[in-house]
Amino acid sequence: MENKEIKTLDLRGEICPYPMLKTNEELDTNKGFNILEIITDHSPALSTIPPQALKRGYEVEILEVKNSEWKIILTK
Repeated sequence: MENKEIKTLDLRGEICPYPMLKTNEELDTNKGFNILEIITDHSPALSTIPPQALKRGYEVEILEVKNSEWKIILTK
């Protein structure tokens, strides 16, 4: 069974383009995780992060965890 390493990126309070830029940096430089969880309260990130992750071969799931707060789960 494959070991699932999970990394969490808390980007609450960050506005575009920073959530996408920081996510891309994690995806491009850190190879030690299979799952990246991004926590954001900036709704435009919901339309900028998923396409970038899909290009890199990640599956994307978006959950609303609170009113105006989301968790974007990227799985390799």
